[in-house]
Amino acid sequence: MPSTPHTDVTASILDVARDGDVTLLTLRREDRRNALNLELCRAIHESVQSAVDDGARVIVITGAGSAFSSGADLGGVYGPEFLEALYTMLHGLTQLSVPVIAAVNGPAIGAGTQLAIACDLRVADESAVFAVPTAKNGMAVDGWTIRTLARLAGTGRARRLMLAAESLGRAEALVAGLVDRPGTVDEAMTWAHEIAKLAPLALAHNKLILNGGDDAAIDASFEAVWASDDVREAAQARSENRPPVFKGR
Repeated sequence: MPSTPHTDVTASILDVARDGDVTLLTLRREDRRNALNLELCRAIHESVQSAVDDGARVIVITGAGSAFSSGADLGGVYGPEFLEALYTMLHGLTQLSVPVIAAVNGPAIGAGTQLAIACDLRVADESAVFAVPTAKNGMAVDGWTIRTLARLAGTGRARRLMLAAESLGRAEALVAGLVDRPGTVDEAMTWAHEIAKLAPLALAHNKLILNGGDDAAIDASFEAVWASDDVREAAQARSENRPPVFKGR
């Protein structure tokens, strides 16, 4: 677990802790099972951007207590301001240049599932459950959410979640590919540190393509990777029979 916690004005609802090249964000609304409200959505968005600016190579997001996130806060206000904050945060995660891992430590319901699928990888413990029960509450999610869910979990399972308001436990989510690895937050952090040793520019390029970046950005990223010092460092490391040390430039 991170050894150098960082506190700021968001500390009451979101912990931000740096552990070497990895930043861990922990949702801290345990009394609301980490339900997302306007302030928490904004805090996540601002904190991940700051983490990247500060040099984090991988970000891990988890929830305090027994839930990853129970969804949008039903006691909150579902107005345009909240929806803008929610989707700015979700889409912002997909556009970050570094990998983001969701350490799903319990139920991820509604906006909690949206948060998990906005991350690049998902590690889930045995209590993880995924659901988007909009048909039970008369609400709606955007097209990106449903298409991403279908791409990750498969069209059949996405139809069950969206048209029959069913849920997926960890075992089925693993089989489907919605969950990448079983494990705890500690195991997600271990994986994050392994990923943080990989070439940052190559990871950013791969993520850009996987998340549907435009052709011009992909072409520029491709050229930047091949022109980088990291390409030469990898070749030098091979000749010296040692692991490469990538700098992201």
